[in-house]
Amino acid sequence: MNRLAGNLLILGGVFFVISSHVQGFLVTRQNEEWPESCDSEIYCYGPLLHTIQMAQIFNDSKTFVDMKLKQPPEATMQVFRDFMALHNNEPTRDQIRGFVEDNFDKEGSEFEPWTPTDWHQNPEFLNNVRDEKLREFGRELNGLWLKLGRKMTKEVEERPELYSIIHVDHPVIVPGGRFREFYYWDSYWIVKGLLYSEMYLTVKGMLQNYLDIISRFGFIPNGGRVYYSQRSQPPLLAGMVKAYLEFTNDEKFAIEAVPILEHEFNFWFNNHTVQCMGHTLCVYGDKSKGPRPESYREDVISAEDFPSEEEKQEHYSELKAGAESGMDFSSRWFVNDDGTNNGDLKHLKTRSIVPVDLNAFLFWNAKIIAEFYALGGNLTKAAEFEARATQIANGIHACLWHEDLGTWLDYDLINGRRRNYFVPTNLSPLWTKAFNTANEAVITDKVLRYIDSQKIDSYPGGVPNTLANTGEQWDYPNVWAPMQYMLIAGLDGLRDQRAKDLARSWATRWVHSNYIAYNETHAMFEKYNCEELGGHGGGGEYEVQIGFGWSNGVIIEFLDKYGDVLSAPGSSSHGLKPFSAFFVATVALFGTILMRIFG
Repeated sequence: MNRLAGNLLILGGVFFVISSHVQGFLVTRQNEEWPESCDSEIYCYGPLLHTIQMAQIFNDSKTFVDMKLKQPPEATMQVFRDFMALHNNEPTRDQIRGFVEDNFDKEGSEFEPWTPTDWHQNPEFLNNVRDEKLREFGRELNGLWLKLGRKMTKEVEERPELYSIIHVDHPVIVPGGRFREFYYWDSYWIVKGLLYSEMYLTVKGMLQNYLDIISRFGFIPNGGRVYYSQRSQPPLLAGMVKAYLEFTNDEKFAIEAVPILEHEFNFWFNNHTVQCMGHTLCVYGDKSKGPRPESYREDVISAEDFPSEEEKQEHYSELKAGAESGMDFSSRWFVNDDGTNNGDLKHLKTRSIVPVDLNAFLFWNAKIIAEFYALGGNLTKAAEFEARATQIANGIHACLWHEDLGTWLDYDLINGRRRNYFVPTNLSPLWTKAFNTANEAVITDKVLRYIDSQKIDSYPGGVPNTLANTGEQWDYPNVWAPMQYMLIAGLDGLRDQRAKDLARSWATRWVHSNYIAYNETHAMFEKYNCEELGGHGGGGEYEVQIGFGWSNGVIIEFLDKYGDVLSAPGSSSHGLKPFSAFFVATVALFGTILMRIFG
């Protein structure tokens, strides 16, 4: 059996089975034995990985699994067995460090220097930025693409067994820092930024890489390493192809891509579905056993609180599901014994939470696939996916929309109840239009009141990812570029001027925060701090990273869209003040009343 056939056979099995119980729902495995994270005894499982990662010879567990082998895996394993025998299976930390230095090359050795041929020093978006300081900021961000470009060496293709990286044919733009390979959902905002920077060839190559990867794996892995090859990330490739089409009018590419986009769509609905109030929706999950190789030691320590091996494996699966969500980690995925989000990583129940964003993305996927099939003249398939989109939208409305609160909420399958906690993704259906647009006016009023009730407009550094301060990186006070983007793009896409004004206010604040941080540090960060204009974030399993792909992409798009009204912080007029959504709505209401009285 070839590799693709084997992978598709695995994908054919049902990932989750939802069993109804008096207390709620339980997520159970259909198969007792799950595969390892990948088939490498060096990079994914086994005594060599365990020995090196538990010795903590690097500050970051990811460092080791990104290193290159100096000789083939079989020879390395024999050297390791001899090494362990020599030291009675109890080598010291220094001896383990010596073994690694003797048998592995430094991380990053899979790349060679590369300058994108389609990079432009002065892309058109800069002409839309009125303020000179912000224009220079945009010019420097455009220059960062040169630092984030990666091209794989020829040896990666010829001798892939020496590397953990997944070979792709075309160069990529990576997030930056420890994230030295492609990451799936990061790429959406990277691609958007590259398109505004007019780097169309680079974008087309990145998209072709992803299409090729789906053909190989059946889906897009979390990132570009073999140890990510049993889990994905939020499915945004269809959105990337749509953005590329809008910038380039390359209809041929979109038409040729659509069968592969359909294949990815089917991956989610074949492997991640649950029933929620009579509707089929999707959850995040993973189908491999063992700790995450890139966070091996952290996961082993985290699992120590679980007495049985079965419970440990369930915990590892929850950790990987959280990683698949992109929000690793957050109180969003905590379900305590009392059903609340109080707790820590022991309380991860990602697989049992129906997430608003994933289903909003899948609705968008279905709409885009329908659009591309229609573009190619296949009206039967177009109608099929329009119907699929309607089914998903109906499920989102029935299971996740809450009229009394004016928002969508994640759903807890264990306790059979809504998760009434603020997360920016609660409002992701605004961005993807996963709601009945005939009711847009009513929904807008309710959403603006929800925003005001959560007081999320009160933070100087942006909207926090949650209001729970747990120390996890996807919790308060951290602020993330993609979440700001979803909120702002969602509000701006509504026809109501109040929503558009709030979107512009938040975009202004976000540009200012990034600008201040960049001026102080000459770096763009992975995450920021809501409590401080220009403060960078923290928490989680690793140090805050700089680079940074999606942060750059979001700011470039905001500079293009709002550059004609933005001014750098400190100038006499620098955009809208952060009025509350309720204040904006109240002013508009009084204006309407006065017009009726005196009009």
